[in-house]
Amino acid sequence: MTSAVEAAAGSVLWSQGVLGLCAVVGPGGSVRLGAPGQDWDTLLPLVEITATGHGRTWSGERFIDTAIGERLAHRGHRTVQDGEWQRTTITLADPVTGLAAEVSLRTCPGAGFVRSQVRLVNEGGAPLRLESVSSLALGGLADGALDGLTLHWADNDWLAECRWRQAPFRDQVVRLSRSAHGHEGRGCFERCSQGSWSTGRHLPVAALTDPAGRAWLWQIESSAGWRYETGEREGAAYVALFGPDDAHHQWRQLLAPGEEFSTVPATLAGAGTGGLDAAFGQLTDCRRRIRRAHPDHTALPVIYNDYMNTLMGDPTTDKLLPLIEAAAAAGAEVFVVDAGWYDDDAQGWWDAVGAWEPSGRRFPGGIQRVLDAVREHGMTPGLWLEPEVVGVRSPLARTLPPEAFFRRGGVRVTEHGRHHLDLRHPAARAHLDRVVDRIVGEWGVGYLKLDYNINVGPGTESGEESAGAGLLGHHRAHLDWLGAVLDRYPRLVLENCGSGGLRMDYAQLAVTQLQSTSDQQDPLRCPPIAAAAATAVTPEQAAVWAYPQPHFAPDLVAFTLTGAMTGRVHLSGFLDRMDRERFDLVRTGLAVYKELRAEIPDSLPFWPLGLPAWEDSWIAFGRRGTDADWLTLWRRSPAPGDDADDSTRTVPLDHLRGARLTPTLLYPATADATAHWDAAHGRLTVSLPRPGTAVLLRLDGRAPLPGRED
Repeated sequence: MTSAVEAAAGSVLWSQGVLGLCAVVGPGGSVRLGAPGQDWDTLLPLVEITATGHGRTWSGERFIDTAIGERLAHRGHRTVQDGEWQRTTITLADPVTGLAAEVSLRTCPGAGFVRSQVRLVNEGGAPLRLESVSSLALGGLADGALDGLTLHWADNDWLAECRWRQAPFRDQVVRLSRSAHGHEGRGCFERCSQGSWSTGRHLPVAALTDPAGRAWLWQIESSAGWRYETGEREGAAYVALFGPDDAHHQWRQLLAPGEEFSTVPATLAGAGTGGLDAAFGQLTDCRRRIRRAHPDHTALPVIYNDYMNTLMGDPTTDKLLPLIEAAAAAGAEVFVVDAGWYDDDAQGWWDAVGAWEPSGRRFPGGIQRVLDAVREHGMTPGLWLEPEVVGVRSPLARTLPPEAFFRRGGVRVTEHGRHHLDLRHPAARAHLDRVVDRIVGEWGVGYLKLDYNINVGPGTESGEESAGAGLLGHHRAHLDWLGAVLDRYPRLVLENCGSGGLRMDYAQLAVTQLQSTSDQQDPLRCPPIAAAAATAVTPEQAAVWAYPQPHFAPDLVAFTLTGAMTGRVHLSGFLDRMDRERFDLVRTGLAVYKELRAEIPDSLPFWPLGLPAWEDSWIAFGRRGTDADWLTLWRRSPAPGDDADDSTRTVPLDHLRGARLTPTLLYPATADATAHWDAAHGRLTVSLPRPGTAVLLRLDGRAPLPGRED
C-alpha cells in the first residue's frame, strides 16, 4: 500500500498502454483518469457520486462534477496479479462525509480494455443516502478535436434488436461558445435502461470514434438499471458509466456507518487504429475472459427448438416425436421443448405458471417418453422455463410468503398476469431449486432455456429500501442462483432469453452460456440482427434462429440457415414435412457449420460494409481467425428508392490487402454466387443474382488479428 504522502501530485498510480490511459494524482490528492500529459481541467474525478445533501457543483442533466467526487482524495493504492488479470485498487476518501471509495481497475497485459468497479464504505458517523455512483468516469478524449468525432449507439426493441446508429458528435453535443459565458453546458448525450428489461430500449454499449481510426467503446454489466453519458467538458469529450440511479431507476442506497455498497462493473475497450472493428475485437476478448468457464463455449452443439414458427407453445407427444426424428436426421445435437409443456389449465397457461409440472393432457405417457426419445436419437433434451415469475392464478401465488414476491407500497406487483419472485427470499430460491433439481437431477434434462417475458418496472420496495435498490438486490441474487445451479450441474447449459434479446447484458452473459438474440419471425428481417449480434455478445454465445419451412423456396431455406451460421444455430421449422431437396439443404448447412464451428470461439468479428442498418439491402458480417476469415453476405430486396439492379457488391477487406487467397464458397451451392478477389486493392466482389439469397465464404490467407501479436 502506498500512502497519500508518498503519492505526491503528478504521481501515476496506474497506466494502460494500449488504451493510452493513466490514473494520476493531482492537487489536493484528487485522482483522475486520462491520457498522459492531458490538461488536468479536462479530466473527471475517478469516481462521481451524488448523495442526498451532496449534489453537483454545476446543475443540469449531467451526473458529473459532483461535490463528493471533487472532494475524494487519494489514500492509498496497490497492484496485484490475479491469474491472467492485473488488478490495481485505488482508495479514496471524502473528509466531509467519511465516505471511502475503492476503485478496482482490472486489465490483462497487452490487452486493450479495462474493467472498473467501485466499492464504497461509510466510515463516517452519520448515514448517507446515495443517489448515483459512477462505475467508470474519464475525460480528456479527443481534446480540441471534437468536430471529427462520431458517436455510435444501439437501439434495441422486441423483434428489432441491435440496431446501431451513428451521428457526428457535434449533432448531439452542440458547440456552445463557452468563452462567451464561462460555463460548461448543462446537457449531454445519454442512454439508459428502464425497468427490468435491461436492453428493452438500448444496448448498454456505445462508442466514440475519430477520423484516424481511434475508438473508445464501453459496456455496462447490469440487468438492474444502467445509464451512460457523454458530452463536452473543457473542450474535450468525456464518458461516465453508471449502474442504476435515483433519477432514472428509483435507486437510492442508504449506507449506515460501517455499511458498504459496490457498483455494477463497467468496461472500456479501445484501439488506436482500426476503428470500431478493432475496438469490438478487444471487447470480445474481454467478454470471453470475464465469463464463467463452460464446455459449451467450445462445443457449440446445434440446437433444435420446437417454438419459432413451428409449435409456438403447443407441444404434444404426437407433434414432438416426428420433429425429434427429423431434427436428429438433419444433424441437431440438442432438442428443446419450448413453452407449453406444463400447460394443463383449461383457461390457458400464461397466468397459471409457476409449478413447472408436466402436462398429463399433452403427454399421456408422461414427458419422460419425449425426453427418452430425444436421448435415443443421440440428442440432449432441453426444456423452456421462466423461473422468475409466478402466474396470478397459480397456487404458488397463495402458498409462497408475501415477502417472496416483488412489492411496492405494500402491494404485490402484477404485470401481464404474473407476479415476480424476489430471489433474495429463501422460500423463492428453495422453490426454484426444487424445480431445477426435479427437471435436471431427476429427469436428466441437460439444457434449460430461461426466458423472461415481463418488464416489472423499477423494482421492489421493503421498508426504507428503494424500488431500484430492491431490483439490484434481486438481480445479484438471481446471478448467484444461476451460478449455484451450474455448481450443482456443471455440464448443464443455460440459455439467457428475455423475449428474445431484451435482457442481453454481460451481467447475465458472464454466467449463462447462450443468448437468444431475437424473437423475429420474418426470415428477411433477421439478417441485420444476426449480423450485429456480435456487438452485444460473443459469436459463440449468440443464438440465431434458422426456421426453414416446407413451403419455403430453396433460396429462402438456405437464406435462413446461412444467417444462423454466424454464431449459434437455433434450428426450428417443420423438418419432418420437407421434401428431399429442402431437407438436404438443411442437412448440408448443418454439416458445413460443424466443420467450421471449432474456429468460432477464437475468432473476432468485423463488419466490412459497416454495422448494418435496418433496411440495408446488402449486409456483411465477418469473423477473423488465425488462418482464415469467414464472411457472410445477405442480399435482400432493395429498399424503396435504391437501385433495383443490386446484384453485385464490392466488399473492402483492407486487412487482407496483398494477400494471395482464393474465396471458397461454403454454403449454399444453390445461390449461384460468385466471388472475385482483387489482392492489390483488398477488395472482394461478390455477386448474388437474386434477392433473398445469402452466401458463406471462407477466405484463406493469413492476416494479423487486431490487437494480437501473431
